[in-house]
Formats: sequence, structure tokens, C-alpha cells
Amino acid sequence: MNKAELIESLSQECDITRTAAKAAVRVFSDSMAKALAKGERVELRGLCSFYVKDYKAYSGRNPKTGEKAKVKPKKLPYFKCGQPLKDRMNSK
Repeated sequence: MNKAELIESLSQECDITRTAAKAAVRVFSDSMAKALAKGERVELRGLCSFYVKDYKAYSGRNPKTGEKAKVKPKKLPYFKCGQPLKDRMNSK
């Protein structure tokens, strides 16, 4: 399912216009992105959680040349599946 399909599904399930559904999806995704940018955890009970992981700097290699390269520290969003979703995926 992509964003357009999610908007269409929301529009049909909630009997709202596509414009209203699009706005709801935009607010939801923007709010999650802002919270993660601030380092906050986003938890959707029964579905999943998102949080930011800090990665330290390390020495890596350029895959093309094999040359050593320093990789700077970084922060990346991390997704963790909730147990009810895991159970749902494995029940069939």
C-alpha cells in the first residue's frame, strides 16, 4: 500500500472526501516526522513504534574501490513491530 492507496482507503472507510483524507495523512506523517526530529518516540499501540537510533562514527570501506573511509556519526529512524501485529502476520 502506498500513500495514495492509504488516502483512498481512509476516504472510503471514514466516508470523507479525498481532500480531507489527504490532509489527515499529511498531518499524521508530518507530526511523526517532527516528533522523531526532536528525538521523541512515536508509539502506535498494537501496531508499531518508531524511535531514533544514534550511530557512532566508524571506519568503513568504499565498496567500489575498497579504500578506507570514515563514516560520520548519524541518527536514523528505527521501526519496531508491535506484538499484536506480529501475531496477526503469523496467524494465517
